[in-house]
Amino acid sequence: MEPDLHELLRSLRVWDPAVTDLRPFDPEGAPAEPLPLFARWLAEAAAAGQPEPHTMSLATADAAGVPDVRIVMLHGADERGWSFATHAHSRKGGQLAARPQAALAFYWPVLGRQVRVRGSVGTAPAEEAQADLHARSTGALASALTGRQSAVLGSADELARASEEAWERARREPGTPAPSWTLYRLRPEEAEFFQGDPRRRHTRLRYRRTADGWTTELLWP
Repeated sequence: MEPDLHELLRSLRVWDPAVTDLRPFDPEGAPAEPLPLFARWLAEAAAAGQPEPHTMSLATADAAGVPDVRIVMLHGADERGWSFATHAHSRKGGQLAARPQAALAFYWPVLGRQVRVRGSVGTAPAEEAQADLHARSTGALASALTGRQSAVLGSADELARASEEAWERARREPGTPAPSWTLYRLRPEEAEFFQGDPRRRHTRLRYRRTADGWTTELLWP
């Protein structure tokens, strides 16, 4: 018997004190730019035991404006932007080619924190994308060499054969390029930091890029 979805949802807790540490956050002490705060929060989430704190939701839209979202891994963040990678011919690659704007969302429930970032997206030079790929694991290279991401798959056996060939090549030739592998960078125009509060007096600090740098403001929860 399938579970009663509504009963299940009502039974689930958010920010259980046994596993969640809702820490105080004073926005008056926040840095002038979002990147240092993001780096601090990411490190704190990792130290608190948050599984895969570097994963994020990536939201894009297709040429018709229909939204899409998926979980990807953050590859880096610096003054050039927040970076992630995929094949240029993948669904998200095609969407970013048609509409080069995106939004990112990080959620770290062990601390009751979220970070949301949105802005324009560009591509890094091809040599940077290949260097990023080859700095990762053999499995990452094998996955990239398997290719055909987002294309219709005929059967599981077809995937297994292509994957085995890709794994063998990745082990044999670890410097093999994957020409369609693309490193994207989101240049943030806005970044929001959310800290949960046990009495629901959540703190929301938003950074907005201006011609003179960054400005900050508090938002109602």
